[in-house]
Amino acid sequence: MQKIFAFAKDESGATAIEYGLIAAVVGVGIITGLTSLKTELNTLFASIVTTLGN
Repeated sequence: MQKIFAFAKDESGATAIEYGLIAAVVGVGIITGLTSLKTELNTLFASIVTTLGN
């Protein structure tokens, strides 16, 4: 029974899980930002092509 309580109190793996969650949130933020940037760049380059085509 003591081993079960010791296992329940052990938090050595919690740090790795927290870092994994932080990395996932940062990854989602990067993907969201790049998607927004892609749309803006497509609009910018389309307007440049239109201006140079005239």
